[in-house]
Amino acid sequence: MAAKISFGTDGWRGVLARDFTFENVELVARAVAEYLHGHGLAGRGVVVGFDTRFLSDRFAAAAGEVFASCGIPVYLVGRPTPTPVTAFAIKEYGTGGAVMLTASHNPPEYNGFKFIPEYAGPALPHITREIEEHIRRLAELPAALPAAGESSAPRREVDPRPAYFRHVRRLVDLEAVRREALAVVVDPMYGAGTGYLEEILAGEGAEVTAVHNHRDPLFGGGLPEPTAKTLGELRRLVLERGAAVGLALDGDADRFGLIDRDGSFIAPNEFLPLLYYHLLEYRGERGPVARTVATTHLLDRLAEAYGQEAYETPVGFKYIGQHLLEKGCLLGGEESGGLSVRGHIPEKDGILAGLLAAEMVAARKKSLRELLEELWSRFGRLYSRRLDVHTTPQEKERVLGKLRDFAPRELAGKKVLRRLDVDGVKLLLDGGSWVLVRPSGTEPLFRLYAEAGSEEELRAVQEAAREALGL
Repeated sequence: MAAKISFGTDGWRGVLARDFTFENVELVARAVAEYLHGHGLAGRGVVVGFDTRFLSDRFAAAAGEVFASCGIPVYLVGRPTPTPVTAFAIKEYGTGGAVMLTASHNPPEYNGFKFIPEYAGPALPHITREIEEHIRRLAELPAALPAAGESSAPRREVDPRPAYFRHVRRLVDLEAVRREALAVVVDPMYGAGTGYLEEILAGEGAEVTAVHNHRDPLFGGGLPEPTAKTLGELRRLVLERGAAVGLALDGDADRFGLIDRDGSFIAPNEFLPLLYYHLLEYRGERGPVARTVATTHLLDRLAEAYGQEAYETPVGFKYIGQHLLEKGCLLGGEESGGLSVRGHIPEKDGILAGLLAAEMVAARKKSLRELLEELWSRFGRLYSRRLDVHTTPQEKERVLGKLRDFAPRELAGKKVLRRLDVDGVKLLLDGGSWVLVRPSGTEPLFRLYAEAGSEEELRAVQEAAREALGL
């Protein structure tokens, strides 16, 4: 079983009862304990958080038993808690790290185990590799795993909510929300974010309507992922109530989804430049921006216009978090719906994103679409799209062979200016358009990201890349 335990972009995830078992959770907890001891962090303790999935609280308790048995003080949250709040608790209690029992936006039959190091952001690859080495070694010594009940370190139940609420209130202009008595609809998608946006916004006088704000380990029969396809009920309620904005969270509340007052979905690639513009132009703040290789280049245009740096990273918020920590970035974000800002933890936070969206709408007395029109009128519009192309394993190998030497002189009638290998293969084209091809690490699947100045150009670039690679 241990061979199946590997840490992907955001932790280890597995199917309940098949891979994700109490035995394996205890094994991974022991490996994390080894890491904490090896780096002199064990004495500071570890926060243990969990989401609303089936048995998440029991898995968290089992992990806590292992840590205590290994002499590591345990700060166990007493109720389902968002990943960003669990990460924030590291700073609040001064611990050596945290673990979060969550599979985020995956289907309900999954659960997961995420390790968050002492800097309160996603674990970088060298950390997860070290934990994986401990897992492999410990799997061969099952007798070395501590038995439950042999605790040698204290355990206490904690509630980081009040401190987190105080912290995010300092990051957001909630006075604007109060002045406007904003009407908002909130959809935490049955997840760990239930009660966060509702309580903060209602406390500022907003008129809050909530949907799917109770625990359901089956997530209403769908995926707890806030996309244009999954937010139909939120859209309906925004229109029905005449709300200014609809705010959604994924299963562990680290990703966000936005519905404008006209019922349209505001994609992360639209909101990220909108937020950066708001921070630069209306708050008067300055600082670089970090984005993943798959995220809109409109952020780069804004950075250049305001004399700031734009950093490009591989896909994965761990790299964004690193830039927030080391480069002092004002904003870091990714097209899949994660962001954080300077002064916050270097972990993506859907709750903070929703609050900042409410601030923008209230402070500037415009809808998100109107704010986008203002942005586009000044800096131009870019259209972005991701296309998932499924193949057979044999076809995947053939395409990977082509991708290694994929460096055409032109694509869709446009000159190729540069090829980048930050993560996948990215071609920068004349006129500002680009295409990125990323193979999945686990499936016979390729993701084609593209961006251009028009829908027609976007389709042409994406199709030209498909044709050239035989996808």
